[in-house]
Amino acid sequence: MTARDRTRQAVRGYHEARFRGDAPAAAAHLGEPFRFQSPFITSDDRAGHLATLPGFVSIVTGVELISELYGDAEATLVYDVHTATPAGTQRTAEHFRLDDGKIVSIMLVFDAAPWQSMTAHIQP
Repeated sequence: MTARDRTRQAVRGYHEARFRGDAPAAAAHLGEPFRFQSPFITSDDRAGHLATLPGFVSIVTGVELISELYGDAEATLVYDVHTATPAGTQRTAEHFRLDDGKIVSIMLVFDAAPWQSMTAHIQP
């Protein structure tokens, strides 16, 4: 298995587990140290990041993967997240960095404007 194959396996495994709401399976793909950044949340540990998973998954009604780009130690996914919120469908880009086959950082990029009215419910 090549480094690119390991990257794809880790990122897709995390992505699929995350949207199933399976925190233990998602955690299996995360390394240490770990950092997550989004327009609303920053977390420097796996537990803090995964603690927000149940609330997030509870509003998701579907996910459509648009593009997957894989390198030896990084990946980018672009997808639409369909939500049961006033924000509706959210186009999202997610960039991953890996070390030794484990995800050590995730940067989530999306237009935060539709979520402004819900900020009080998003912050951990």
